[in-house]
Amino acid sequence: MAKVIGVRFRYAGKIYDFDAGDKDIKKGMHVIVETARGVEYGEVATEPREMEGGRSGKPLKEVIRIATEEDDLHEKENTEREKEAFKICQECIQKHGLEMKLIGSEYTFDNTKLLFYFTADGRVDFRELVKDLAGIFRTRIELRQVGVRDETKILGGLGVCGRTLCCHSYLSDFVPVSIKMAKEQNLSLNPVKISGVCGRLMCCLKNEEEVYEELNRSLPYVGDYVETKDGLRGEVNSVNILKQLVKVIVALPNDEKEIREYRSDELRVRSSRKRQKGGKKDNKADSEEKELQKLESLEKGEKQKSKLND
Repeated sequence: MAKVIGVRFRYAGKIYDFDAGDKDIKKGMHVIVETARGVEYGEVATEPREMEGGRSGKPLKEVIRIATEEDDLHEKENTEREKEAFKICQECIQKHGLEMKLIGSEYTFDNTKLLFYFTADGRVDFRELVKDLAGIFRTRIELRQVGVRDETKILGGLGVCGRTLCCHSYLSDFVPVSIKMAKEQNLSLNPVKISGVCGRLMCCLKNEEEVYEELNRSLPYVGDYVETKDGLRGEVNSVNILKQLVKVIVALPNDEKEIREYRSDELRVRSSRKRQKGGKKDNKADSEEKELQKLESLEKGEKQKSKLND
C-alpha cells in the first residue's frame, strides 16, 4: 500500500496522483514532482491516503521533494517570465500573419519547455513560428491548439448568474452536457439562453440533473390525458417540477372547461403522449432546433479537440 496524494498544477486544474513515499506531506503544501512534461511545481489538493496505485491504475511516480523557499521563488520568477513570453509570442504571430489567437503561456518548473496555448478556426502551420521562438527563448517550444471551452477555463470570467465561471473556479474536468438536461429542467431551448460564455452548453446544466430526473419520474408529460382525484378528466397543460404541481384543463359536467392545479399524486395518467418527435413547427422553433443540433455537434467535437488536461 502506498501513501498517495493528489497534486494540482493550475487553479481548478485536473488532479494527478503521486506517491508521497515517507515524506510528511499535507494538503495545501507545494511539492516538486516529475510529469510527462518534465519537472513541475504543484499544490497538494488532497489529504494523503493509503491505496494501491492511482486513479488510472498505473504505477505512480514518487514526489521528488517538498517545495523549498527557493522553489517558491523560482516559481514566481517563472510566472513573470511567462508574461513576457506571451507578449513576445504575440508579436511573432503578427509578424508571420498567422490566423490564431494566443491565450496563454506556461514554463515547466525546470525551464526545459515553454508551452503556448492558442485557439484557431482550423489547422495552422506554425513551423516557422516555432523556429523563431526557439531562437529567442533557447528552450524547447510547444504550441497547443485548444478548444473554446479550454480558452474560457484559462481566461475566466463571469457567468449570467453573476458568479465566477464554474470551469474557472472549481471544475477540474469538463462534464458531458446535453440538450436533454435542459429539457428535463423545463428550461427554454433558446440556444442563447442555455449557452455559456464559451458559446457551448452551460456546464451548470449538469449540477441538478439527477434531482430533476428523479422529480420528473412522478410527473405526467404535457399533453397527457389524466383523471383527477375528484373524478374529472382532462389534459395536462403545464407542470411545476420543483413544487410537483400540475395544471390540468378539466372538462366540467356542464361541458365547460377549466384549468385546475393538482399535486402529482392526485392524478392518474389514462393516456400518455410523452414527448413525441416531429409535428408542426414554426420557423422560430425550427431555427432553434437547428441551432441546438449545431451546439451538440460542437460539444462532441470539443471533447476530441481539447488538449489542455492531457
